[in-house]
Amino acid sequence: MIIWLTSYPKSGNTWVRSFLSSLMFTENGEADFEALKNIHQYPLRSNFEGLVQNLDDLNILSENWINSQDLMNLDKKIKFLKTHHAMCNFGKYSFTNYENTFGVIQIVRDPRNIITSLLSYFSKKDYNEAKKFIFDENKIIGFTHDLNRQNNLKDNNIITLISSWKTHFNSWKNFKKNYLLIKYENLIQNPDSEFYKIIYYLKNKLNLSFSDEKFKNAIISNSFSNLKKLEKTKGFSENLISNNTKKKVNFFNLGPNNDYKNLLDTETKQEIEKFFYSEMKELEYI
Repeated sequence: MIIWLTSYPKSGNTWVRSFLSSLMFTENGEADFEALKNIHQYPLRSNFEGLVQNLDDLNILSENWINSQDLMNLDKKIKFLKTHHAMCNFGKYSFTNYENTFGVIQIVRDPRNIITSLLSYFSKKDYNEAKKFIFDENKIIGFTHDLNRQNNLKDNNIITLISSWKTHFNSWKNFKKNYLLIKYENLIQNPDSEFYKIIYYLKNKLNLSFSDEKFKNAIISNSFSNLKKLEKTKGFSENLISNNTKKKVNFFNLGPNNDYKNLLDTETKQEIEKFFYSEMKELEYI
């Protein structure tokens, strides 16, 4: 069965995924981009081999979300999957169900900071364009025409319906089976406490245990500064190619230095707060 690591893009999913990979797939808890590959994205084009001919038709694709997950779960093993997909229905078809899902770890981030990361990573020309991205209730990423922006990740380029930031958050928070909410800001401000929530989840839901030494090492080695250093020295396979410069975009870019108070103009900030008021209030962002 699947434990979903779900988030809106640029919200810390890879950070949590790297931490989990260090705990579960390395000997001593060291950050390792190769170990990270043990937690795959969903959907992938390969998930639908033998099921779907036209992967660029959302109507056909949605009919097979559950079918593809049924096949993945034939081994009856627990598996972690990263997704940016909203927990939605498309027509009469649901993205996932309780039969295929063991639990959900949802990572959320203040949209006033997400917008700067989106601006850089998705090569938006300005904040107005990035703002439209997070406001769009019908937002889809992963079209075939994005293939040239991938670096050996063509399997990842498949229609992924993410919707707006608020709809994405609301869609997953209501999936209450073994649900855990993690806030990006808490990971930065108090990593020991926030990462311990994940350890507690693994211990209680999956009966897994890790030594204090491995836990501490996983936190230290997965600090943003260290992940940024690893990307620089060893490279990172999940980079996109900038539409503007045609060069790789740093995946680990500003991190803790991405502070809307210093980067965002007043008008954009206020628009985001108005559009997402209820959700941001619920999450204590305002």
